[in-house]
Amino acid sequence: MITGSCLCGNVKYTISGTVGKIVHCHCNTCQKAHGSAFSSVAAVEDKYFDISGTEHLKSFESSKGKKRYFCANCGTQIYAKRENTEHLILRLGSLDDDPRAEEKSHIWLSQKASWYRINNNLPEHQEFE
Repeated sequence: MITGSCLCGNVKYTISGTVGKIVHCHCNTCQKAHGSAFSSVAAVEDKYFDISGTEHLKSFESSKGKKRYFCANCGTQIYAKRENTEHLILRLGSLDDDPRAEEKSHIWLSQKASWYRINNNLPEHQEFE
């Protein structure tokens, strides 16, 4: 069982299945939403994700058909969800445990923060992979 939560503890979740490969997204919306150079994310099948404290979640449609879910109290980004999918996009900064997943790649380097330098050998993609 893998667990996660928001900064204030109002939203908590468990993952009973596997976490997908880790992708580091450098798109402009991830930069703005996280106040950071990029967001580290991984797919989790809906059926393996159990969340409590949903009354504290707010959402924002950051692009057509994709909503970002975050704690209304502390602002922690928890996950994103695209319409008509059977998985969510977990924001790995909200994890309390090791996801036991391997890194896959960097995406959206066409929008990468100019002040950030990538210092690993992961595959790099200019847009969504």
